[in-house]
Amino acid sequence: MSLISLDSTITISLSVADRHASAAWYGDMLGFEVLYHADEAGWSEMQTKTAGVTLGLGEHTKPAPGNCVPVFGCADLDAGRAALEGAGVTFDGPTDVVEGMVKTATFYDPDGNALMLAQDLTGAA
Repeated sequence: MSLISLDSTITISLSVADRHASAAWYGDMLGFEVLYHADEAGWSEMQTKTAGVTLGLGEHTKPAPGNCVPVFGCADLDAGRAALEGAGVTFDGPTDVVEGMVKTATFYDPDGNALMLAQDLTGAA
């Protein structure tokens, strides 16, 4: 039994210089479809060809290629974070909240790989 309850979604988050150009590339090359562009948050999300798996494009002035962060959907991020922290898992600062959109928290596995929990705040889940 796991410490937290995840839902059936995974977002693979990539660091890119231009989300709109990257979204066009992923659409043209791999057939992914844009779900939305959240310009105010510097984030775009695309539906892959796999149910429950999306590609997130985080815009950075200096992208870090190769820095892929799996983002696991979580119904109650605060409870999940508390359970993981109680088990000694290290988090990268406080939980980030984009009101009406998403709540996220980055944590690390024993080898230092970054992972993220995300709670949908849109009411669509």
